[in-house]
Formats: sequence, C-alpha cells, structure tokens
Amino acid sequence: MTWTYEQSGVSIDGGNAWVEAIKGLVGSERGGSVVSGIGGFTGLYRLPGGGLLAACCDGVGTKLEIARAAGKLRGLGQDLVAMNVNDLVTCGARPLFFLDYLACGRLEAPRLSPVLAGIVEACRSVGAVLLGGETAEMPGVYPPEGFDLAGFAVGLVEEKDLIDGSCVAEGDLLLGLASSGLHSNGFSLVRKALLEGGNRRLDEIVDGRGLDDLLLEPTRLYVRQALAAAATGKVKAMAHITGGGLEENVSRVLGGLRPAVDWGGWSRPSVYSLLAPSVDETEMRRVFNVGVGFVFVVAPRDRQAVEEALTAEGEKPFLVGEIRR
Repeated sequence: MTWTYEQSGVSIDGGNAWVEAIKGLVGSERGGSVVSGIGGFTGLYRLPGGGLLAACCDGVGTKLEIARAAGKLRGLGQDLVAMNVNDLVTCGARPLFFLDYLACGRLEAPRLSPVLAGIVEACRSVGAVLLGGETAEMPGVYPPEGFDLAGFAVGLVEEKDLIDGSCVAEGDLLLGLASSGLHSNGFSLVRKALLEGGNRRLDEIVDGRGLDDLLLEPTRLYVRQALAAAATGKVKAMAHITGGGLEENVSRVLGGLRPAVDWGGWSRPSVYSLLAPSVDETEMRRVFNVGVGFVFVVAPRDRQAVEEALTAEGEKPFLVGEIRR
C-alpha cells in the first residue's frame, strides 16, 4: 500500500488555504514599517533609524513523537532552532535571539532538560542568544508524557543587504546544499508508512544504524553557510526546503517564475529508499526535502563565486535546476 500525507492526517492544500485565510483576516500590512508579512519565510519590520528586524516562528511537528518513543530528545532542540533560523536567514538576516515554548502534560526536568540543552547548543552555534521562553504544564491537554515545542527567532538585516528575490530572472541557477535526512517535516506520513503500515521497529538496524537514529537525525543549521554566500553579493534569493518540498518552497521566492528541478542531480539519503515502497514519488517530492535542505538562486556568471564561498564553509554545493517562466 502507498500512503499520502492526506491519508496520514495532514493536508498541504488545507495548510495553504489556512495561510490565505489568515492573510484575509489580517489584511494587507505592507507599507510603513512592515516590509513583508504573512506567507514568506520571514516577516520584516523596518526599525526607526534604519535596519530591518526579521522574525519567524516554527515547531518540530510530530517528529517529537518518534523521539519520545525512542527516548532520545536532545536532537529536538537543534531541530527547533534550525526550523526557525534557517527560515530567518533566507532574507540575509543574522540571528540575534531565540525564544522557545514547551508545553507538556507533566513537567519532568530530567526527561525534558536534554531538549533545552539542545536548544542552547544550537543557538550558540549560529550566534544567537536564547533570550527567554515559556514552559507550560498542561495536564488534561497533553497526556503525562506528551509535549509540544515551538520556537521564535529574531534577526537583523540592513535594508541594502536584503535578499528578497526581486531580481531573479529566467535562466538563473538553483544551487543546493544537502540535507541530513528528513529534517523536521512529513513525520506524520513517515509514522504511517514505516512504523504503522510498514511494521518497522525503531530498534531495527538499517545501514548499520538504528532506525530511530536514522529518523531522528537533527535538522541541519545553514546560517553560517547562507551568510557566507550572501556576503559575496551574488545571491539573488534563498529558500529553506521544508514542508511542501523543493518546488513549493523555492517558488515562494521567485515572484511568479518557476523552478525547473533536475530530480536526478544529487544523491538522496538512505531514509528515502526506506520510504519509497510506501510513498509515491510525486508525493515524496511534495512532502519531503528529498535530500536538499537549502537552495540559493544565482546568475550563471556568479555560480563560481557562490560555490567557492560555500566550499570554504565545508559544503559541497550542487546544481538543483534553473529558473523558467
């Protein structure tokens, strides 16, 4: 049997419709201090005296259910920070600070403190301060061992350095950075396809690793690499590849143009081979990052400069596709 995200309980189309509904309720907030609002990777607010404040909010999703079942929670801290700061940096913003929200059925410090330790470590690695947060004990809303995570990142970018995709043109190239695996999207489908429908066990060994470790590989942090590429002045747009996959996320920064993806242009992590028998390729591309965690849009003449900047940061950028009308 093949599974879809819809069958696992999550509707991408419904989520997109909800964003449009929110836009309708909020109305147009552009103009004045608001540079960009709902629908982009980040919201941008113009500060008095110059500079743009960038902000975003995200969570870890049902990946935490696998972490909870495996008893391995520390990686969720990096997941939470990465899902936020990777969005934040797409406009060229440098992260300033981060706040977390943890809601649980029963507050057990020894069990949950590794999550906070992971958050602190990830914040330090991207130069952000963990400025505060909220821990809410909510019995009756969550079961005793249940919990949820959300995070909020704030950064700063000078308006002259803003990367907003406004100069993207047909023929520009898409350069990708590898993902570490599933990152933090599509886990409702993963749980249905592998653990429930596929009868896999978290403690089984796959390619020399436990399936739990394979699924829980933390989301990569792309801040350092993205800022290095942006510093070349050659990057036209950036996209963090999360829920919705490559085409949807890249399209968010193209202003009406479209990405033409070469789907055979890179190697996928082994976890996608595990999913392939239970998830159709079209659905795979629509739900997961399929091995590409972050994308840069550059003119062909600027490809070498950007690749050199990324290589200097220890990356191996690869061609994902190009921009077409």
